[in-house]
Amino acid sequence: MLACALLWGATFVIVKNALADISVFAYLAARFILGALPMAWIYRSDLRKLSPGEIRAGVVVGLCMAGGYAFQTAGIARTTPSKAAFITGFSVVLIPVFLAIFWRRKINAWAWGGALASFAGLYFLTVPRQGISDLNRGDLLVMGCAVLYALQIIFIERYSAAHSLAGLSFLQVAVTAGLSLLAVPILNVTGLERFHVRFTSQMWTGVLLTAFFTTSLAYPLLVWAQRHTSATNTALILASEPVFAAITSYVMVKERLGTRALMGAGLILAGILVAELMGRVPAAANNSLNA
Repeated sequence: MLACALLWGATFVIVKNALADISVFAYLAARFILGALPMAWIYRSDLRKLSPGEIRAGVVVGLCMAGGYAFQTAGIARTTPSKAAFITGFSVVLIPVFLAIFWRRKINAWAWGGALASFAGLYFLTVPRQGISDLNRGDLLVMGCAVLYALQIIFIERYSAAHSLAGLSFLQVAVTAGLSLLAVPILNVTGLERFHVRFTSQMWTGVLLTAFFTTSLAYPLLVWAQRHTSATNTALILASEPVFAAITSYVMVKERLGTRALMGAGLILAGILVAELMGRVPAAANNSLNA
């Protein structure tokens, strides 16, 4: 799971650079189609045995994943890699909050306190001194990603214990690939996003690295790891992702967060640690996460 966090954190800058040469949904379609192909071959025998229940589970997780990546990637194109990573990390404290609100799990004051600290951090990280009217559109899009990523982790915990590792890993990637590919002509015709691609080295680097390392490799690792831990433990480990992203962004493009943004990032991380270390949600029975 830590390897997943390292891989995902290190690719924020790579994705940002790639998006200079390819439209968002064309990038997502290329990434996830290329990511799904080796998984389909590796897991071919398991995929022949998929049950209707496993397919439904994969589609549910895949819808969350597809929406999350759509919001995140569109946001990365409009904001900085470090900010996008810390806002994405906000998904961690949303997990116990969603479990409490929608699935009636009991969470303690520490979990709520961590969530409030992270909400405050999100404000300082994203809202400039001029006020909320100058909120960066990219930051707002990545906030939508955080919501969907939190739901994805919750549903993976629910389904990974009862369903095929291979099926769940492949289906979430395949659903994301299919929806991204479908979106390309629709968005182009409607003018919401014009299709474009330039076959540059940074475009190929972004697509290939994220397809094979952070998709084909990382998602099976994540699903496998979640069989051995809870959603909250997963969230705690994945909280290191924005730290890896900030380090990579500093090294590769010399990105430096200002004082206000650093304070916000620090509050988000502090909130994550408080919520996960002091306010853990007990593991639920398998049927407790049914929608």
